[in-house]
This record gives sequence, structure tokens and C-alpha cells, in this order.
Amino acid sequence: MTAPQPAVVVLAGGHESDGGRDLVGLVTPSGAPAGRGPVVHAAAAAGRPLAEAVRSALAAGDGPVCVVPMTLGRDPKLVADTARALRWLADDEGRGRLALTAPFGAAEHLIGWLRAAAASAGGGDAVLVTAPAAGPFEDAELFRIARLVRQYGRHRLVEVAFAGGDPGSAEGAERCRLLGADRVTAVPASFGPALPADLRDSDVRDGGPLLRPSAIAGVVAARTAAALHLLGHGEDGILAGLDAEHGHGYAHSHGPGGGHHSDGHGHGHGHKHSHSHSHPHTPAHTPH
Repeated sequence: MTAPQPAVVVLAGGHESDGGRDLVGLVTPSGAPAGRGPVVHAAAAAGRPLAEAVRSALAAGDGPVCVVPMTLGRDPKLVADTARALRWLADDEGRGRLALTAPFGAAEHLIGWLRAAAASAGGGDAVLVTAPAAGPFEDAELFRIARLVRQYGRHRLVEVAFAGGDPGSAEGAERCRLLGADRVTAVPASFGPALPADLRDSDVRDGGPLLRPSAIAGVVAARTAAALHLLGHGEDGILAGLDAEHGHGYAHSHGPGGGHHSDGHGHGHGHKHSHSHSHPHTPAHTPH
């Protein structure tokens, strides 16, 4: 019996990885001997760069190509954008060979990963969760996540700061000090460094990366294996990915201007959606 061909992986990056630039170190070097995990062909931003990377991966061999949306749970747009980039390829040169995996992580995973990363901080330290600024909903989600990290962790102070956003990195660190922290430890809610550029010369302690490369590779391998199983049953994951933004943003918000209709009627789409592409559950305490 012929062994199935190993999958080639392309990583799709969004705001949590600086458009994929923070993922370049995960790409398998050309000519490297085959390891236990899948070969990572490229990391690229969703859109044209991703489509070009996937075309290159398809042309490099005859085996399956799996695309992993590298979100930590705060970028549903990345999943939908990735699905849109793959839709046409799946009907052409990628027919039967191309699969969209479940997202790298979900919010509950990020909570666990942040708790694990914060373990290096002293009990009296404030934990400053840092991330590149994204959009209002994505940034608001990080405040919710940080609150749960505080609720289920051992640190009294868990604050949030955004590189290029509000509150900024320096402002977040200063808030920690004003609240009585003896020391501030930064941990990233992203694939990038814990310390944004404007904090690297400060006394804020670098809490290290959120996940070590070996841990990231393990999750990518798990997502790829699950996607290959589904692909073997005719499910490429792309249709489910196109629906990833459903319920995200103003259309489903009851914030300013988004309340219930004045005529007393509900939303009119109260049915539940069932996705054929469920997310494999990774333990929230995945090691670094």
C-alpha cells in the first residue's frame, strides 16, 4: 500500500503576526531533511501574497497543501480572507489537494497561553499584555481576554497595551506603576516580541514569546492532520472559513446605534449555525 504524501503547509498571517513577518522563522529551510512534522513552505499575508505562496506550494509537488490561518483567536477576518483567497484556487489547480485548516487558536487557547507566559512574572509584578493595534472589536476582545487571565491567574494587576494604539505601550506600563506594581512584565498576545519598540529601553521586563517555536509547530501539525483527515472525506474547510466573520462587528453589536429595532422585532436570524469544520481542541495550557 502506498503511503500518503506528506502535506505542505502555508501559514496565513494577520495583525497578530505582523502580516506573517513574525512567522518567517517557522518556514522550513530549502533542502532541509524531512522531519516529523509537515513542511512549512511559506508564511504570507492574506490576499495576493497568500495566493501566490499557495500557487508556489501547489507547483512544488503533487501532494496536498494545507493553509493554516495563524490567528490566536482575535482575527476572524483573517480566516475569512484566507478562505476567499483559496476559493478560486480550490476550483482550479488546487482541486482535491487544497485545504483550509481550523484556525491556529481560539480565545480560550489564548487565555491559557497568556496565563502560562505570565507564570514567569513575580507574584507582585503587574502583567502587561501587549499586542499590535488592530480594530475596535479585536482590541476590545483583548481586554476581555486579559480580564479572564487575571480572574484565573495569580496576578492582581493585568493590563493591556497596544503598539500603535490606545492605550499605548508606555501608557500601559505607567498605569501599572500608578496602580502600585513594583515591576512590570510584558507578555505578548501575538506571535511577535513582548516588548514593542518604545518599551525596549525601559525597565519593563521582557516576558518572552507567547509560545516557543516547538509549541507552535506542534499546533500547526495538529491542525494540518485534522484538515487532511477532512480532505480525505471531501471537505476542504473553505466554505466554513468564508463564514468565519459571521457575528463579528457592528452588525451583531448592541452598542451605540446597534440596539434592537424600535418596532420591537428581534433580529430575525435567531437560528443557530452549524459549521461542518469544527475546531480541534488544543489544551489551553499548551507548553511554550
